[in-house]
Amino acid sequence: MADYIPGGDAEFNAWQQNFLSYATANAAALGLDPLVDIPPLTTGQTAWESDYPAHVTAQSTAQSARVTKDAARAGYVSLIRASVGRLQASADVDDAERAALGITVPDTDPTPTGPPTSRPVIEVRCDQRLQQTIVFRDELTPTRKAKPAGVLGAEVWVKVGDPPPVDPDTDLRFLGLDTSTPYLAIYSGSDSSQMAHYMLRWVNSKGDKGPWSETASATIGA
Repeated sequence: MADYIPGGDAEFNAWQQNFLSYATANAAALGLDPLVDIPPLTTGQTAWESDYPAHVTAQSTAQSARVTKDAARAGYVSLIRASVGRLQASADVDDAERAALGITVPDTDPTPTGPPTSRPVIEVRCDQRLQQTIVFRDELTPTRKAKPAGVLGAEVWVKVGDPPPVDPDTDLRFLGLDTSTPYLAIYSGSDSSQMAHYMLRWVNSKGDKGPWSETASATIGA
């Protein structure tokens, strides 16, 4: 059962005013002793009606201070970034000094990116006739859309008609390279009611290819 006393301070404030006003005016009819039952309530109301406005004022002051603080930080950060830009472009500043300042030290010897090692996981959605939407994620982060580091996109391959592909290198037809999920596959009427079998693999910016995904299959809607 819901509490009869409102949870919010503003709502409680209006409620308590009505409660005590009515209780005071109708104490005898309610079976309350005006000299015993009402004074403690009045004392409690006095404390509340003193502290509640003070709290509201403090909140307003804190919000105003936060806005002022955020504006000061934004202005200061802008000045810092301008200074760092000049420092990064200066031949007088070496990497040890950059590290001491806590700013970015350029990576002059980047770590080589190897071929992708994980696989896409596939979901095929059949939302319209002669169309299928292929949603893909990385098997290591299946709840996120992000591709693995260094990956350009996913190669999408298909085999229309049964049986499912056995050898991806000979059984599949290349549909395209998609840099972000999902991929939309569109078919002609001659493909309707046939099974489409998809396999995907990641490819990085150097063209290195990762391992094949598992096969995902769905009927092409007529």
